[in-house]
Amino acid sequence: MNRKIVIYQVFTRLFGNRNLTNKKNGSITENGSGKMADFSDTVLQDIKQLGVSHIWFTGIIRHATKTDYTSFGIPKQHPAVVKGTAGSPYAITDYYDIDPDLAVNVDSRMEEWEALIERTHKNGMQVIMDFVPNHVAREYHSIKRPIGVKDFGEEDDTDKHFSPNNNFYYCYRQAFDSSSFFSVEGGKPYTEYPAKATGNDRFDHSPSVNDWYETVKLNYGMDYCDAGGKSEHYVPTPNTWNKMVDILLFWASKGIDAFRCDMAEMVPTAFWKYATDCVKAEYPHILFIGEVYNPTLYRSYIHSGFDYLYDKVGMYDCVRDVICGHRSASELTYQWQSLDDIREHMLYFLENHDEQRIASDFFCGDGQKAIPGLIVSSLLQKNPLLIYAGQEFGERGMDNEGFSGMDGRTTIFDYWAVPSIYRGYFDKSQLTLSEQTLYQSYHKVLQIASKERAISDGLFFDLMYINPSSAYFNPSVQYAFLRRYDKELLIVVVNFSYESLDTRLQIPAHAFEYLGFTEQEVEATDLLNDTQMILKLQKDDYIEVSVPAYSGVVLKAICS
Repeated sequence: MNRKIVIYQVFTRLFGNRNLTNKKNGSITENGSGKMADFSDTVLQDIKQLGVSHIWFTGIIRHATKTDYTSFGIPKQHPAVVKGTAGSPYAITDYYDIDPDLAVNVDSRMEEWEALIERTHKNGMQVIMDFVPNHVAREYHSIKRPIGVKDFGEEDDTDKHFSPNNNFYYCYRQAFDSSSFFSVEGGKPYTEYPAKATGNDRFDHSPSVNDWYETVKLNYGMDYCDAGGKSEHYVPTPNTWNKMVDILLFWASKGIDAFRCDMAEMVPTAFWKYATDCVKAEYPHILFIGEVYNPTLYRSYIHSGFDYLYDKVGMYDCVRDVICGHRSASELTYQWQSLDDIREHMLYFLENHDEQRIASDFFCGDGQKAIPGLIVSSLLQKNPLLIYAGQEFGERGMDNEGFSGMDGRTTIFDYWAVPSIYRGYFDKSQLTLSEQTLYQSYHKVLQIASKERAISDGLFFDLMYINPSSAYFNPSVQYAFLRRYDKELLIVVVNFSYESLDTRLQIPAHAFEYLGFTEQEVEATDLLNDTQMILKLQKDDYIEVSVPAYSGVVLKAICS
């Protein structure tokens, strides 16, 4: 049996934080920080019981921060090139080190990470960690690199804008200008000469406040500014390629199971083919999950070794619009059809650290309204699903944490605590009724996704090509499909509407032929509420079912 992958993303610094002070722009002393040790056996079992197979521990590698750890031999970062007080987990300062915020004992931070990996495995789940290949922090300096390993930029020719042998791109004879986003106000200015190109492909010396100004673009042998546009210089193998493969192998040796690769599409596919081949030759079980947003590039990245890619601009955007009433539910069919040849490689999600919380005022304001979208995202295909910690409790993300501001997202830049996560995993007695109700809905849906063979291994049949013609089915707010494995048949109907809908669902003759079952009368159980009903399955005939508001039915029957 191939169990469906259900990923639970945690922002490690926030998840276990039990200091609920939440002072805007607060320091780690004032607001506290979650630790790797907070993921006890009890907490890990609670996560697993949701239906989770993999935990993505976000923000593990040491990154730029305003917190002073010099007493531990960790270099201090200039505040001009740190976003927020805690800093961005995607501004890496040492690829071989662990974020000290996350350790109970800073000097033992690597051992604490290794223990968390072992503890997660012992509790029956696999471990995903971030790999950030496109950029590093402006003041990157590795203090934990293995003996004999050269640091990034250590051997660069800084008199050249581009060289295949350089790790960075340089702005020849120009100093870095931080005046657009940082005021010195009596402190020492940040100096960088010559200026390095910025992570979001800014190849000048003066990025703006809206750029990834805290990061430096890495050079994989592509010249972005030559006379003819982009030119590739991949032979001999660029120095950056070998450095990054060594980093991947270092973390793979710790026992992790997958890498989530940040902004993978900003790094050439040629590197990914080289890197994934190298890693999987030694660790064939390791998965690569890519953050790629351009659908025209999906297939080239899959062919370069990625197991799964974000389905953001297709399925996520469409499901979100359906939830919010901006698109018809029937448009979901086009989203899976457009990627039908690679559908098992697409990662579905409704939240992650980059996106706005469902229950925020910027999305739909109520986690319950997204349950039909959760059912579709979880049960439509065999492909993986991602849940972001707090989503299952209806976390609103409506805090003004500091650098992050009130934007409907949970901060990745500030020291903060997430009260819904605190209640859900560390003080369950304080959960509100609505949080408990929403959690039960998530638990039921994810249990179906993780346990039903029809979902993990079965065939799929979309019922939307025939039912919209019925007066008893509303394609604007309803979506329906079938899943079949062996003798098990699942009939799934969801309702994005605010009112219950009495539905007559037609099952065409072609579904009987494609899925391989005959006309018959069966007893079916709704897996979402444990009720039973008798269904008369006949070709091109209807079954009648009442679908609750903002929910669905998942009818399971044993068919011959």
